[in-house]
Amino acid sequence: MIKKIIYFMSVISIFMYSPVLLADDDFDFMDEAEYGQDDLDFDNFATVDSDDDINAENVTLKDGMGGMDVKHFDIAGVMLGMNYYEVYDLFFDNSGLYAPRKNQSVVYYLNKEWRYNLDYECRQRNIFVPDQLEKCIRSLAQNRGLLYVSEIHLERQSTGETIDVYFTSNVTDNLVWKIVYNNDVNVIEGMDEKFENIREKKILAFWQGVIDKYGIPNSGEDKWISSENAYDPMMQAYYGQLVLMDKGLNTTDSSLNVQKARENFQAKPYAF
Repeated sequence: MIKKIIYFMSVISIFMYSPVLLADDDFDFMDEAEYGQDDLDFDNFATVDSDDDINAENVTLKDGMGGMDVKHFDIAGVMLGMNYYEVYDLFFDNSGLYAPRKNQSVVYYLNKEWRYNLDYECRQRNIFVPDQLEKCIRSLAQNRGLLYVSEIHLERQSTGETIDVYFTSNVTDNLVWKIVYNNDVNVIEGMDEKFENIREKKILAFWQGVIDKYGIPNSGEDKWISSENAYDPMMQAYYGQLVLMDKGLNTTDSSLNVQKARENFQAKPYAF
């Protein structure tokens, strides 16, 4: 199907909440006065634990084609490597085509390695009741800059398009590592032949627009890659979806969080 679409196209014409979560160097992990002092209202946004898949599939260049400057591809102005504030300025302070979705447009994450550390510390304070334990974990995470903006969700209500932007943690400066764009071109409104016909035309128009903006894929039929290293920036297209990502940046972030969490684990002061 994709080959047919690309063939036809060649005949026609050949993606408020700033992360005020800076580390507090003076914070004493055993200072009970810090516990419970929340500046963030956790009821106003989603808070989730991060558990990303850092594996990547092999990618190869087409014969005769070189790598592309995927790092500088954009989706509605968002590029890989942008920081949270740059994305915020694009969509929260301006009236553009896209706006934050109504519910949970900003999602905060706490890496699970750090959660385990903080869970241990809170229980060392004799905090065991689930609600109080969770509040303790989030308070410590906020004070130490461990709770970070990981997702921003945007929508264009007039067309039903959406953009989901994913960020690394504060360990790697809260940078965009993945952007996912979706539209409704693959949706079939009914069972009649006319709806399938309309769907095929919508898909054709979408692929034409994608190729006009980014060029012909240089890996397989639907991938734009920087090199044959799958951890370099790349983009993949689906019917009605684009995924632009830097798997290497996300992998680096995950590895650093594991390392830093181990280095900063607050073990008891054993003496032997």
